Amino acid sequence: MQGTVTRGIATVLERRELSNRCYVLRLERSTIGRFEPGQYIVIGPQNSTDRREYSIYSTPDDPFLEVLIKEVPEGAVSRALHAVEPGDSVAVEGPLGFFTIAPEHRGTRDFLFIATGTGIAPFHCFVFAYPELNYRILHGVRYADERHEHHLYKPERYTACLTGEALPDSHHGRVTQYLAQLSVAPETLCYLCGNCDMIFEAFDILQRHGVDPQNLHAEVYY
Repeated sequence: MQGTVTRGIATVLERRELSNRCYVLRLERSTIGRFEPGQYIVIGPQNSTDRREYSIYSTPDDPFLEVLIKEVPEGAVSRALHAVEPGDSVAVEGPLGFFTIAPEHRGTRDFLFIATGTGIAPFHCFVFAYPELNYRILHGVRYADERHEHHLYKPERYTACLTGEALPDSHHGRVTQYLAQLSVAPETLCYLCGNCDMIFEAFDILQRHGVDPQNLHAEVYY
């Protein structure tokens, strides 16, 4: 059951650097109550009207709230949040969104999660909130340091698709190129999160694989 949307001020507990531009912001949990994995919050500096939407990275059972953020040079919110320190306060609203998994599907269906960049955030929440999921993650990024805590996933369930470098344990090329050569069962529930170009292209590929459009779910980041 989805939680009630609330607005308030949350204290920053930690900022965890994942790369030179990506970080996880950990907040106290008191402001946001119960949420469903896949939902997002709206967050921004306390004394500013600037706000941005970020999928929740942590799980509903964690005593804290985490979001995965990429600092964008022209992004007022991502830059401001990268500068906060433990003990600082930020404005938070949520939970919001319907990019969720139905209870009856969690232990009975196969899942394919396709992400670009920080679009992996809701899938991190899915995987660790629902240990019964039978899933596979395809993660499109440019460089290896953008694989955002990939070591937390079982190697056979996570495939990185790198466009900027080649590594033995990753696919060299775009995530949609890898998807095109992948065998996907028509009944697979496919969740896509990231940039719109990837999502449009992946939708076409998955439908050519015979996946029912009703089994396609998307959260567009940019």
